[in-house]
Amino acid sequence: MKENVIISLADSNYFELLNELIDSVKQFDQSKNTAICILDAGLTEDQNEKLKSKVDEVKKAKWDIEVPQSKVKGKDWLKSQVSRAFLPEYFPNYKKYLWIDCDAWVQDWSSIDLYFKACDNGKLGITQTITPGYRVLSNVKWLFGKLAIIKSQNFKHAIKSKIDINKARKLAFAPHINIGVFSLEKKSKCWQDWQKNLKTTLGHGQIFGSEQLAINMCVYIDNVDVEFLPHNCNWLASNLLPKYDVENKIFVEPFLPNQKIGIMHLASGIKVKNVDMRNDKSLEIEFTTLDNTKISKSLRFKAN
Repeated sequence: MKENVIISLADSNYFELLNELIDSVKQFDQSKNTAICILDAGLTEDQNEKLKSKVDEVKKAKWDIEVPQSKVKGKDWLKSQVSRAFLPEYFPNYKKYLWIDCDAWVQDWSSIDLYFKACDNGKLGITQTITPGYRVLSNVKWLFGKLAIIKSQNFKHAIKSKIDINKARKLAFAPHINIGVFSLEKKSKCWQDWQKNLKTTLGHGQIFGSEQLAINMCVYIDNVDVEFLPHNCNWLASNLLPKYDVENKIFVEPFLPNQKIGIMHLASGIKVKNVDMRNDKSLEIEFTTLDNTKISKSLRFKAN
């Protein structure tokens, strides 16, 4: 029986990305000891059949917390903003859970090992959206003198969700946490704290981003036990492009010591002439190589 599981979710529009994520996991021999489970948020019948031959389980995503239909508007993929906080209820037969968004892919298995290790003893294994090379961490609109309006992602979402102002202030300049990749044990208390906060954020705020705000509240307000992993475990390419190691044919961090990127995440998209690379695998952008030349490549997963 496999104790550890990797889980993702997609609708029909993101099926190809999901398929690439699965292939990127299965390229490693270590994946034979790790289950792969998928939440269906609007896949076609044909896509479901294709998945069943590649993964351990596929289940329909639900609205685990009731939300007004006016907010849903037929967008089943928004279930990802709720279902992630209820993974043990969907797939109860595992000890450790690693969620990876379907617009991410695995380049180095060591990041998978780190996430499963990070959630030992009930901890939340997760990555903050901060790394050497980030020029701006929070947006501030200066009015005059020393007065300014805070526009950080956490603070903005907290205010929209009508979170208590003192709690919102705690979140204002805390390093943002991306929920696209995280790990938790089945027994972790964090699930309950997360679900509690999610009910609050869904009550007033928009659905998209509610789950991320809720987990930021768990860390910075509820002080859940957390293990922060390095940014190469969840590399947000839209925030900072990697470099390319031509000799080893891998993406690496852009600054010394140029660590290998473990999980590449295309959250927010990579645009080429206003077309998102997540929607067109043929698109390429220019990267700097380790020997300071230029090369054009896609950031999508390609099997060797």
